[in-house]
Amino acid sequence: MRTSFLLILIIFFFLASCGVKKSLQQRPDISGIEKIDTTRIKHSETFYSLGENQLYQNEQGIWELYLEGDALERGVANGNLTRELIHHQEIAFMNKLQEMVPSENYRGFLKSVVSWFNRKMYLHVPEEYKEEIYGVSRYGLKRYEDFAPAYVRMLYFHGAHDIGHALQDLMLVGCTSFAAWDSKTDDGELLLGRNFDFYAGDEFGDQKIAAFVNPDSGHKFMMYTWGGMIGAVSGMNEKGITVTINAGKSKMPLMAKTPISLVAREILQYASNTVEAIEIAKKREVFVSESIMVGSGDEKKAILIEVSPSNFGVYEVQNSDQLICSNHFQSDAYLNDHRNLETIEESHSKYRFDRMQELVSNTEKLNPKKAVAVLRNMKGINDEDLGYGNEKAINQLLAHHGIVFKPEERKVWVSSNPYQMGEFVAYDLDEVFARFEKRLVAESVADVENNIPESDFIEMKAFQNYEEFRKLERDVKEQLINKISISEEKAQSLIQLNPDFWEAWYLAGKIYYSNEDYKNAVIHFKQAKKREVTTRPDIEMIEKMIKKSYRKL
Repeated sequence: MRTSFLLILIIFFFLASCGVKKSLQQRPDISGIEKIDTTRIKHSETFYSLGENQLYQNEQGIWELYLEGDALERGVANGNLTRELIHHQEIAFMNKLQEMVPSENYRGFLKSVVSWFNRKMYLHVPEEYKEEIYGVSRYGLKRYEDFAPAYVRMLYFHGAHDIGHALQDLMLVGCTSFAAWDSKTDDGELLLGRNFDFYAGDEFGDQKIAAFVNPDSGHKFMMYTWGGMIGAVSGMNEKGITVTINAGKSKMPLMAKTPISLVAREILQYASNTVEAIEIAKKREVFVSESIMVGSGDEKKAILIEVSPSNFGVYEVQNSDQLICSNHFQSDAYLNDHRNLETIEESHSKYRFDRMQELVSNTEKLNPKKAVAVLRNMKGINDEDLGYGNEKAINQLLAHHGIVFKPEERKVWVSSNPYQMGEFVAYDLDEVFARFEKRLVAESVADVENNIPESDFIEMKAFQNYEEFRKLERDVKEQLINKISISEEKAQSLIQLNPDFWEAWYLAGKIYYSNEDYKNAVIHFKQAKKREVTTRPDIEMIEKMIKKSYRKL
């Protein structure tokens, strides 16, 4: 019996290693790549061109990228023009990995696990996108070849969003979005807004790209993205179709399939109405759960396409002029789904859903400026103070970006740093493509007269305190993990910098506990519990620490 088991195990690992080897060696068709122009011209520190393709950085710090041609041409132009931005993102990702897994031996093990997990991803990615990713990957950093070849590495990066929320279950992603129309907007037109709260470290969010793509097949489209990323997390096409993605509750997947960002990208490029968007999403196998909000300007409506590895649903409101989305599903297909019910019960998704519904319902006649104000809101239900950085807030002060769409007019507003609090830069899609198709544009293509000003909050002392709190919070957490002695002055500093935030009090309690001052530990843990705590597991964690502290008294 034991011999048979060992034989089965050996065969399994042999087959698995064969699958990994094949995936590492797989490459798309790149015939003709040697004929593609790779002459990048540097006009200035903020303006580059390659043939008809170009990259320009506007005064808000956003890089405006224009690409055209077939998949391989777009990929090569993208990688060539944005090489420094790709390097920035790769370093940010790999530094984050090293921070999370400091042991070189464990990183070697992780590399094997990642390769095994992603061994069949290439079978689920359209050939067009594999070619485009290959073109981009030619400009990846050589120093990371030992982790995976550049093309394979870039392919893996497109599943980072999916892996991120599956591991946290891991809510690295706590996005909130809305759509409003008819009586809810000042002109009756469809208006959509969302925060993309994917966080992979401060460096990851430093640089942003407003990409305008004119492919040889499908529709022209824009998306808000970052270096090396051809998938879409937020975007709109020339037909007035908008796409945003919100993570749902997933079990830990055992094998990668189609990254959600590539499903969203395919919808952007090839859908001209919601029916076509549904058809595209339905034909792709995914490996995590996700809500895809699709807006359609010409149909003047928005829907949620809710996908998971084993289920599929579509949600459309009836007799209403607003649609809200956070991180749980709403369609009939998921009414009895135990993971979805658990998300509603235990996470902060339902709270943010209710808060967004409250804000949209209470805001009279929404317009882009009012939509931005909704996305920047830091209060809780009934305007309760949550403290800064609370994941129950619509604005958690960590968003990669905020974005607003008016798809009937093909207009979009994208946020600039910091978070979604900087100036929202306006673009008119029809005008942008008209300008790019005439000639190189040695200036921003933004519709600057319609920009929405930065938030007053970033000039306030409270914002400076929050930024200081974040640094102190990171230091304290690291010191607690490594069991380094922490002064009680730091406990008081946490509270003074962010007094309404439950975690400030909780971390202060942990400091007192580590210093064996159990009386003060109990006091601070109880104060943490009195505030708006993010999730049920967080409440249970506080209660556990209160009991432990009492036992030590």
